[in-house]
Amino acid sequence: MLSRIAAHLVPFFGRLTVTTDPGARLEPGSILVVNHTSLADPALVLAALRGRLAVEPVLLAAAGLWRVPVLGRALAREGHVPVHRNSARAAAALDHAAVALASGRHVMLYAEGRIPPRRDAAENPPELFRTGLARLARATGAPVVPIGQAGARRITSGGRTKQIAGVLTAPVRRPGLHVHIGTPIRLPADVAEATALAHGAVTEAWRTAAGALGEPAAIGGTGSVAPSPTRRRWPARRRG
Repeated sequence: MLSRIAAHLVPFFGRLTVTTDPGARLEPGSILVVNHTSLADPALVLAALRGRLAVEPVLLAAAGLWRVPVLGRALAREGHVPVHRNSARAAAALDHAAVALASGRHVMLYAEGRIPPRRDAAENPPELFRTGLARLARATGAPVVPIGQAGARRITSGGRTKQIAGVLTAPVRRPGLHVHIGTPIRLPADVAEATALAHGAVTEAWRTAAGALGEPAAIGGTGSVAPSPTRRRWPARRRG
């Protein structure tokens, strides 16, 4: 349900385009790792995955979302996994994620573990990753799909007042949004090496997404942008 709602709502708030690496495919039971920049970016990625690949993943998300009326019930009903950060229950999220992967479902997570504490709407490379992704991949043997998103901060970023203003004005501004789905990789067993490899792959996917929007941090940074990705633009929202 969440993916379906996202696919309908995102075109209302911005102009979403989606690209993939040539020949990129998602095996059943893949881990999808995404850069985290805004409260809006899960909706962007869910919409992109559903529209481009017909994939509706299990989310690992902050446990506090389960206390939000309506949203919390939807998360529980669809089998999404709460992450109780900084508690003895935090490791249980990886166990639940492993069960979902074993059943053939895709699992989507944010290895940075937080939204960057910046108030501007600009793009920056992903922060350092935590080790949960590497440990989950090692325990399950699941392939990891790096996904980069950009533009979510144009919808909502900064303090509470700015975030509300961003959401309210986005349907008028309809900012550019982009999601890039990279080629799946297999992580090595060493946790530190695996974490660094995954971070590099997501950074490259982010660079492609941000470069598609003309973001200075991607265009002026180091690293190459994937050549000639397959592009699809969401149809414009009808008015009237």
